[in-house]
Amino acid sequence: MTELIYQTDSYLKEFQATVIGADPEAHAVALDRTIFYPGGGGQPADSGWLEWQGTRLPVERTRKAPDGIWHTLAAAAPLPAIGAQVSGRIDWQRRYALMRTHTAMHILCGVVFRDYGAQVTGGDMEPLHGRMDFEFESLTRDLVSVIEQSVNREVQAARDIRIAILPREEAFKIPDLIRTKINLLPPEISHIRTIELAGLDLQADGGTHVHNTSEVGRMRIVDYKSKGRINKRVYVELD
Repeated sequence: MTELIYQTDSYLKEFQATVIGADPEAHAVALDRTIFYPGGGGQPADSGWLEWQGTRLPVERTRKAPDGIWHTLAAAAPLPAIGAQVSGRIDWQRRYALMRTHTAMHILCGVVFRDYGAQVTGGDMEPLHGRMDFEFESLTRDLVSVIEQSVNREVQAARDIRIAILPREEAFKIPDLIRTKINLLPPEISHIRTIELAGLDLQADGGTHVHNTSEVGRMRIVDYKSKGRINKRVYVELD
């Protein structure tokens, strides 16, 4: 298995690891520890590099598997051997943009749930922009403007962001832990990671986040659409 360093320290840019698996056909390696987020929950996977014995290759894709996190490398050189020591570095500018964006999505989700009781029905993001779907029957330009103002007040409130990893039984005692319409957490997961925006939002989440809402910067709701009778989509961008 792979130690998921990004779950407890999303600001770490470099790391050292040992190769525990190799897949020549996919040109991928599994590591005993990693800072590369493999993607999920609407957040894209990290990009970056692995280096060993004078060879440096881009990480083109990462994926989570039952036996660990696999890092697909550019096929420009042979893979490192199992047991080899490697160093890695993520594309920090992209990662930090995604951290800001993901936290912005949680602020939006927290505001909409607190003020209107609307659950999330879907979402997706790229660096500094994304979209989120809510269970709204009606969404108007005036309401969107009110939501945008409320979100930016929460950014300016400089709320601390706290991470915890809890046993499943303990985590599910938290009211409204799952903010999506459908619970996507597989039953075999024994421990659940939670993200808390102090005083605003607390929910299960596996992605990377900033330390404080003030790091998000100004968020703009640039568009909204109806995707069904009780499903409305909101598009956001960060400055």
